[in-house]
Amino acid sequence: MSTKQERARYDLITGFYLGVVGSDASDPSAATLLGLLGGVRGMRVLDLACGHGRITRELARRGGRVSGVDISEKLLELARDAEAAQPLGITYSRCDITSDHALRGETFDVISCNQGLADIDDLDGALHTVSRLLRRGGRFVFSILHPCFPGWDQDAPSSWPPHGGYHAEGWWLASNPGIRGKVGANHRMLSTYLNTLRRHHLTIERTAEPRPGPTLLARQRTAQPDAGPPPMFLVVACRKV
Repeated sequence: MSTKQERARYDLITGFYLGVVGSDASDPSAATLLGLLGGVRGMRVLDLACGHGRITRELARRGGRVSGVDISEKLLELARDAEAAQPLGITYSRCDITSDHALRGETFDVISCNQGLADIDDLDGALHTVSRLLRRGGRFVFSILHPCFPGWDQDAPSSWPPHGGYHAEGWWLASNPGIRGKVGANHRMLSTYLNTLRRHHLTIERTAEPRPGPTLLARQRTAQPDAGPPPMFLVVACRKV
């Protein structure tokens, strides 16, 4: 999952990335996103920052007429290989979703984006495109690392830059050995997400803060034995009005 600026980084860590995220959509963030999306049968669906297609393929299995877009050619190659091996009617294309020309003339009922917005430097441009591509009343559902909480140990996912804290918005490179320690991330305050969604006529209908899986939850509790672990993920369901 990457943007124009991050393409080379994701192309260079493809094997590592696959080893971390896997090939199915059963992790808590993805499962919650799919739950908030609801039924997609017969609908035109766009999976934004689709990577190697794990969310895209699940949406197609649920009856959606699905397209996937990303900027990483190597991840798209893997997605196309999976489609060739087990056709589900998915089309994949490489595009910069922040461009005014992205998918010009297309219209979708549903757009999903699983853990991809932090890779996009131009959030305003991306959500402008999302709003342009959605039909009136269409749904946009996305998941991100929870922007209101920092990471809780050196190896864990982390939302905040080490210097400046929550209010220090912008791109930064984590010091942990995970994905964000290799390709970086864009940290934004919750208010930035909320105001940008509103500016592009995307009204929030539901939110969720899923618990991490058992392994990460156990590590959270070890790192913070005297306090309940804070949320790691934020999943938001919007509708274009």
